[in-house]
Amino acid sequence: MGKIFKQLARHWAACLAVVALLFVQAYCDLSLPDYTSKIVDTGIQQGGIESPLPETVRQSTLDALSLLMGEEDADALQNAYGYYLQDNGVLKLRSDLTDAERTALEEAVTTPDIVLYMAAAQNANAPAGDEAEAMTAAPAAEDLDAVCAQFAAMAQMPGFSREMIQQQLASAMEQVDETTLSSMASQATLLVSLEYEAQGVSHDVQMVYLFRVGGQMLALTLLMVVVAILVGLIASRVSASIGRELRRETFSSVIHFSNAEIENFSTASLITRTTNDIQQVQFTCVILLRMVAYAPILGIGGVMHVTQGNTGLAWIIVLDVAALLLLITVLMSVAMPKFKIMQTLVDKLNLVSREILTGVMPVRAFSRESFEEKRFDAASRELMGTQLFTNRAMVAMMPFMTLIMNGTSLLIVWFGGKAMDAGNMQVGEMIAFITYTMQIVMSFLMLAMVAVMLPRAGVAADRIDEVCRTKASIHDPDAATAKPALEKKDWDGVVRFEDVSFRFPGADSDALEHISFTANPGETTAIIGSTGCGKSSLLNLIPRFYDVTGGRVTIDGIDVREMPQEQLHSLLGYVPQKGVLFSGTIESNLKFGGAQITDAGMKKAASIAQATEFIDAKPEGYASPIAQGGSNVSGGQKQRLSIARAIAKDPKIYLFDDSFSALDYKTDVTLRRALKEETDNATVIIVAQRISTVLHANQILVLDDGRLVGKGTHAQLMATCPEYQEIARSQLSQKELNLQNLNTGKEDE
Repeated sequence: MGKIFKQLARHWAACLAVVALLFVQAYCDLSLPDYTSKIVDTGIQQGGIESPLPETVRQSTLDALSLLMGEEDADALQNAYGYYLQDNGVLKLRSDLTDAERTALEEAVTTPDIVLYMAAAQNANAPAGDEAEAMTAAPAAEDLDAVCAQFAAMAQMPGFSREMIQQQLASAMEQVDETTLSSMASQATLLVSLEYEAQGVSHDVQMVYLFRVGGQMLALTLLMVVVAILVGLIASRVSASIGRELRRETFSSVIHFSNAEIENFSTASLITRTTNDIQQVQFTCVILLRMVAYAPILGIGGVMHVTQGNTGLAWIIVLDVAALLLLITVLMSVAMPKFKIMQTLVDKLNLVSREILTGVMPVRAFSRESFEEKRFDAASRELMGTQLFTNRAMVAMMPFMTLIMNGTSLLIVWFGGKAMDAGNMQVGEMIAFITYTMQIVMSFLMLAMVAVMLPRAGVAADRIDEVCRTKASIHDPDAATAKPALEKKDWDGVVRFEDVSFRFPGADSDALEHISFTANPGETTAIIGSTGCGKSSLLNLIPRFYDVTGGRVTIDGIDVREMPQEQLHSLLGYVPQKGVLFSGTIESNLKFGGAQITDAGMKKAASIAQATEFIDAKPEGYASPIAQGGSNVSGGQKQRLSIARAIAKDPKIYLFDDSFSALDYKTDVTLRRALKEETDNATVIIVAQRISTVLHANQILVLDDGRLVGKGTHAQLMATCPEYQEIARSQLSQKELNLQNLNTGKEDE
């Protein structure tokens, strides 16, 4: 996991921007339930009235409220309504009141509002006469007017005292318990609603409130949408950049690997790491930025909102969080070990697939389709079994999450209903509480989903990091020890093996033992021997596909290990044993050696390699497309194009690793004759299986089980080297041998 966060740290500025935006999104998300509660409780149930202090009031109602207040509070209330709004005597609350003044007035007017509303309600139910049905009819504006008239008349009565009314109110309030007092508090806004009804503006007040709060909700929602889009955009760009950088680093490491590192990882594993593993890390980075960073903010914010309320249901959240943590812990402990196995099984499946697809023709030739199908099916089933186990474990999480969510909702509705019945909670508060609880649950659900992906992504990140951290065993020399760079024209191309031994990494014995020879410019040095004797291994030591384990290989007296690889390879024209072409055109393949190759040089190289005939026969000539791996050309054509590619580079040293095996005898002879004329000043080293290919070489090296058992011309080896004689007799008839000996003798004369 640390490696994934290390990648994210490279883009710290974008990550900080995402976190900042997520705080904005969380603020919007956490604010919406409060607005929903306001719409339900205030906008619908209270008619849009937020305060027990009316914005507009008639003089009669204001006078009645003043009579129920202390003298100081009454004066403050009368002073708060400073001017007439209309000619009908409706007064408007002053707009220059401070928050402190407004709060003090709201506290002072609450009890008078309750008393005045209860008096209006009592007046509305007075004619009923049946005590059981008392207080069932809602008061109307006429009832409020009647009560206000009664208070006005009472104020005119002799002996009226404001202090007497205050004492009676205080005595009455002392008899009321907290539950009843809490339920009575809502009647303060009912009085304001009744006053607005008397003024004929109750509907307008409610609609103004609903439009205002609804508009704020809409604005927050739109802001949340914009922020979510920005977060998704930034997170996608960051993850895409991380994927690009990881692919670049991984490929840069792989392209500099020697054969030893390639074989250590395996080609199938390297492909999986470069594609599937990086894609897994890239997807996880998006999730980390989008969900992991958001879930704690949302969850903690939801808990804070719930605990700040006075609902008394916070214990449900504690129970909910404990159940979620237990569920996630159990599932992760069961599934996490399997995620670590899954990537290895993916590698195994890719390896089997690659082997079968690469060798599909031998599979068909030997009628082994059924066997290979079973082998593939075994690898596929092993992966499927692991995936099914992890998927079932993760799928089981959803029903349990749903059970917890529904159980939480049931507990909230049950205990919330009781709180509403006791007057401690309103409908909107319960809706908001449920919403916050679901947000908390969803934040844990998001974390659980991420916890599912993190182990697999962590394994993928480790596998990618393993490739990036692996240092190539073959690397350029230090600047202090490197030999001064020379121009290509300053090199002669003398290749010398000085007591060279070589052992493959991890092998128990040497593949080559004490090899010494010199290959001079203008001469052809051929290497021949039985299969597996080390011919290709010897040739691979010159371009440093492997490094010697004993002795040294030099070019013009300079150890190849002391030369920069780029300079070394600029001197070499290498043709591999198996012709390799790249997707593109014939021209792009022939000019693969560099931009310095001209069209004339390309065509000359094709002519020497005997490729002109089939190139010209194609409608598009040198612009003819080459499929991936050269699958649309024959083996012989592929080999000739590979040879032409090396010739077009005009190197100082030619390395042919059994590169004439796919050519017929006539083409082979013609090509080598043309090549001889072209390479008069170059060093040519040929690995071959056929005697006819090496017959006219200036120097023939005979290898047997990694040892140099013969060195000389064909005639010399026929006279002194039993191993060479055995190879010659196995390939040539006695008549051909006599003819070759006769021709060789004439050449010697």
